[in-house]
Amino acid sequence: MSLAWALAEAQAHHLAGLGIFARAERAAAKQRAEADAPMYLAAEEVRLHSVHQRLVAEADQWWRCLLGNDEETVCEMVNYAFSDNPAAGCAVGVADSVLSVVMRQQDIDTLPDQTPGLTPSGRPTLKKLTKRDRTLWWLTAMGSNVVATLKEAFAVAPGITAVDLAVLTRLPDTQRLGIVLYGRWTRQVVEGGPWRDENDALRFLDIGQDVACAVTRTASGNLSSTIKPLDTSRLPGLQSLLDHAQDDRALGDATLAHLDGDLRANVPDAHSTHSTDHYRISPFAEWKSQSILPPPSMAPGRTAPMTGLAPAPPSHAPATVLAPGQNVVLPEEARQGMHIAFGFAGADADLTLFLTDAGGRVTCDEDFVFYNQDSAAGGAARLLGKQAEGPFLVERADLHPAALPQHIQRVAIAVTMDVAAGLTCGALTHVALHVNCASGAAWTFQPPTDPGIRAMVVAELYRHTLGGQPVWKLRAVGQGWADGLAGLARAHGVDIE
Repeated sequence: MSLAWALAEAQAHHLAGLGIFARAERAAAKQRAEADAPMYLAAEEVRLHSVHQRLVAEADQWWRCLLGNDEETVCEMVNYAFSDNPAAGCAVGVADSVLSVVMRQQDIDTLPDQTPGLTPSGRPTLKKLTKRDRTLWWLTAMGSNVVATLKEAFAVAPGITAVDLAVLTRLPDTQRLGIVLYGRWTRQVVEGGPWRDENDALRFLDIGQDVACAVTRTASGNLSSTIKPLDTSRLPGLQSLLDHAQDDRALGDATLAHLDGDLRANVPDAHSTHSTDHYRISPFAEWKSQSILPPPSMAPGRTAPMTGLAPAPPSHAPATVLAPGQNVVLPEEARQGMHIAFGFAGADADLTLFLTDAGGRVTCDEDFVFYNQDSAAGGAARLLGKQAEGPFLVERADLHPAALPQHIQRVAIAVTMDVAAGLTCGALTHVALHVNCASGAAWTFQPPTDPGIRAMVVAELYRHTLGGQPVWKLRAVGQGWADGLAGLARAHGVDIE
């Protein structure tokens, strides 16, 4: 976009309906266009920059959720990838870094029972397949589908290290649905082996863990010619999946038939929808009618992306998005009061404050603010509690820097995972720290949700001298400790028994 473009758009709008002989009116219209064009251009640049920042933030948050094995994100991504597979598959859950998948294999009765051949005289003919050959054909096709499903799951879910896979089909003898394969396959064995021809497809039986298959080998080493359903009672992991999925249409519960129908219908809506043009230019007439004018002090800059994030506290101005390591000087109003909100989903976490000296260590255990000690420094630092807000949890705190004793030079804003749950920060999703003050100035930071840590300092406030005057600054941090609260507390001088 350029000023010349904006001016052309503005003139086209203001000159519409004016005859070529209405010279005075046309001159006035051009003057209005010249006055509007710079504001129109600036407004569009600010808006589009904000849209871009929001999309980048959403993409970054989505990527972190995918890497962190957030169940909803991983299953959605994997199912989208599976939607065009010849053997329908569905991701049904994530536990740590293991993905559970159900796959629908083609029924053996749908395969031809004849194969091309030649008569003794060399004439083309059709020969009837033996039961064993037909079973081998079906098993090879299932192996190919299993390998393709595993490779695709690992390709689109980079945080997944293993897949528990169950295969569903209709059994030839009873015409009832049953599970004919179950096992676990790791990323290492699937990505490390050659998959070049149909003979490789049968290796899926040998490289998995605890593989159970409806086609077994006879004492002589040949594959059996019959397909028998697995005994799920001997497979606890599979039984758990099927507890409410028995093939009994008379039951009101979920059934294997329902599961079969869901697998066959696993086509995401996104395949049939048109993508939104996020960077659509607002026509001049639309901008003019809505009076989209940037505030005098606003220049194109970063604003907080709220979509998909935990709600921010009320603020009079767009929040400045902080990058890791970035620091800002806080306005004078921040000394009298700052509001802190940490929002998240996916797991439970606790907000913690450390009031420290210049070296980053508390001078006494009373300067450690956490769920068992919710205030310090005579109430100058206080936790306000945690509450659900829609799909998010938000924990808030208030801080009054002007009321802090002089020996407190820094305030670390940290979060710790629930120790009893045994989860890491990688389980958190939609994470965002929001800070604002009475002037309406606001800042937001989305720390990385590292699956290797259980506690982290999200940001810190610290005293600073600028131009000979004392000020407070805010720095985005996002660094953590693998051993959780204990390591975090020790690093800040708190004795943990």
